[in-house]
Amino acid sequence: MPSHDRASRPISGRSPQRQPGPAQPASSLPGYAGSMPVYYRAPGWFTRHVFNQLVAFLTRQGISVLGSRVLAVKGRTSGQWRTTPVNLLTHDGRRYLVAPRGETQWVRNLRAAGTGELRVGRRAETFRGRELTDDEKVPVLRAYLRRWKAEVGVFFEGTGPDSGDDQIRAIAPKHPAFEVLPLP
Repeated sequence: MPSHDRASRPISGRSPQRQPGPAQPASSLPGYAGSMPVYYRAPGWFTRHVFNQLVAFLTRQGISVLGSRVLAVKGRTSGQWRTTPVNLLTHDGRRYLVAPRGETQWVRNLRAAGTGELRVGRRAETFRGRELTDDEKVPVLRAYLRRWKAEVGVFFEGTGPDSGDDQIRAIAPKHPAFEVLPLP
């Protein structure tokens, strides 16, 4: 059964799992162990089934769309590789991954695994992810919005690259960000 059908059909007599909608906290998902509400904006049908699939296909073919990569991270419970297209930001000589949609599955998996792969075509780079503090995120989120605001700006609640540090710092807790570091 395709993975997108699992959320809408009961599995072994269990009731279907709710998927968070726009601006619903990830804490509403079954199995979430966090203590406070977490921001998550689920992708719509077009994004999930057309846009992300197209970007992932092109990236797998070796065509990076504005810095796109396919992120591969081992699932925190299954141990299976999970993949999703991401935008790799280079800022001040360092590389970053930002989760504009909030506490996504790739964020939760990368926190658990600590490492992942960034893939373009046949090249795969293994890396270690270091999660940024909210203060460290301010210049990174500004640079991310400067580069991809047309694509992801809707997830940042009216905050843009020209917003003040305080406004960016206020939204920083909703958008996990990781520095991409080489493995020793």
